[in-house]
Amino acid sequence: MSIVFVVRRSWLLSFRAVSIVLFCGFASWSCSRNAGPSPPQPADGRVRELADAYLNAYLERYPETATFFGVPGRHHDTLSDNSLPALRAWEAREDAFLAQARAIDPQAIQDGLLRATYAIVREALDSSIATRVCHGELWSVSQMNGWHTSLGYLVTIQPVGTDDARREAIARWSALPKYIDTEIANLRDGIKQGYSAPKLNVRIVIDQVGTLVRSSLKDSPFGSPSQRDSSPEFKKQFEALVTGQINPAAKRYVDFLEREYLPAARDSIGISEIPNGPACYTASIRSFSTLATSAEQVHNIGLAQMESITKEMQTIGERSFGTTDVPALLQRVRTERQYLFKSRQELLDYSGAALDRAKAAIPQWFGLMPKAEVKLEPYPAFREKNGPNEYNPPAEDGSHPGLFYVSAYQAEKKSRVSTESTAFHETIPGHHMQIALALERKEIHPVGRYLINSGYVEGWALYAERLADEMKLYSSDLDRLGMLGSQAFRAARLVVDTGIHSMGWSRQRAIEYMLQHTTEDAQSAASEVDRYIIVPGQATAYMLGMLEIRAARRDGEQRLGSRFDIKVFHDRVLEDGAVPLTFLRQKIAEWAGK
Repeated sequence: MSIVFVVRRSWLLSFRAVSIVLFCGFASWSCSRNAGPSPPQPADGRVRELADAYLNAYLERYPETATFFGVPGRHHDTLSDNSLPALRAWEAREDAFLAQARAIDPQAIQDGLLRATYAIVREALDSSIATRVCHGELWSVSQMNGWHTSLGYLVTIQPVGTDDARREAIARWSALPKYIDTEIANLRDGIKQGYSAPKLNVRIVIDQVGTLVRSSLKDSPFGSPSQRDSSPEFKKQFEALVTGQINPAAKRYVDFLEREYLPAARDSIGISEIPNGPACYTASIRSFSTLATSAEQVHNIGLAQMESITKEMQTIGERSFGTTDVPALLQRVRTERQYLFKSRQELLDYSGAALDRAKAAIPQWFGLMPKAEVKLEPYPAFREKNGPNEYNPPAEDGSHPGLFYVSAYQAEKKSRVSTESTAFHETIPGHHMQIALALERKEIHPVGRYLINSGYVEGWALYAERLADEMKLYSSDLDRLGMLGSQAFRAARLVVDTGIHSMGWSRQRAIEYMLQHTTEDAQSAASEVDRYIIVPGQATAYMLGMLEIRAARRDGEQRLGSRFDIKVFHDRVLEDGAVPLTFLRQKIAEWAGK
């Protein structure tokens, strides 16, 4: 995501976000957290009611979310209704929720926790409505967040082991063939209306789903429920469901893509080529980053950051590698045999060792820490060729830990250079630190645990890579160079993503820019560019988010001087869940100015 904390379908809230201004001063925020109970204010009650109603409606609309986060007390027996009429009905409900939110005066909210709650809910609504212009439901053929990736993970955490859980598993996954057929119908409508995915992404999905169909039950994620349950009857029933209904439906999807969709899919890769494409891209950048900025501004930020990071890499290059020629150095560390892994297991062990060091160090840098564990493992076979690295959160109910999917495909061709920074990004002090902690924060409204935006989540994970250097977690200058390469990677995303979607860049030009300025190997660079093509705007959130968090920290350090406490700062950043960056920036300024 990178993470990639992969952008799943809309049932993960699609990282949608919009800027929300924090109107209230610090004094009341501080009192509401530290003083004893006080009578609720009218605005506070309305915020709580809105958040309760919205979240409950959302979990009903997208029941997969409850399974993904392990929400207690929820059933796991249905899939979302992905038909277009159901989507339009949900949009009408969103409009009604937004009208309620607009009727609440943010200045009247007294409780600081509820102030964050309001910002999160308002962001989710405004952003979702703004991005309707993209009509993503009509061109959802994606190797990153298609049905086969999102549901292909969900099935591996489907609860089993009791009679009720088995009944729910059968009920949910019996609905998948209809879900797949509805996807096909939506894509047909998209073609009629001028919406389609790019051909190159369609070909990737054909390969992925084709591999999934051909996989044995032992190797398929859809074999997971029966393999995790002890009931012979359930095993027989579920496996019959997969082989007799799910696999044939997936095969229909592949056949449709090959015979009907691919010939009609667009050759262009930029979102500017779909109806209202430029407006969609502007809305997407704001949605993912929570910042109101133009494609041109994002592009220029990327260029400026790349220049600054390149100077840092020159310093390390001169100190430890005898050169200031950054492009040559990057080519050297990603291709010379001395820097490559010898085996798949060595790559996994290297990541695991980095995670172990981080676990030992975090008490010195954080007051709030998650209890949930995180494990790492390679991607399943059907995804490993196109999997860039990915974090999936633990269940709130403790039924499964966090999971870091490691990109170990052709490990012998991968360099060690970026492995540690990736592990810190995905696990601790990055994604796992932030997301698992939010899930455990019972003090906050559940929307702070389940609603996500990329600007905050990915910005934090990228900030964590730099923080890991302050924590002295990197093994050597090779790994520090990898950290800077990772930073350059995110700066390059600002340049490449905007280049593709607003400036007419070709895929090859984007790949060449990535190779010239980052430590990515050719296969990884191509996989990343293909990701940016199918999920426009999301990749810009990392660097934009990190810059906002670093700016907030810099402001706090300047205001507080010797009184600045890094543990307290980190707790203030993490305690509310995934708030909009504008909210976070103002909150930290108020905290530092008290």
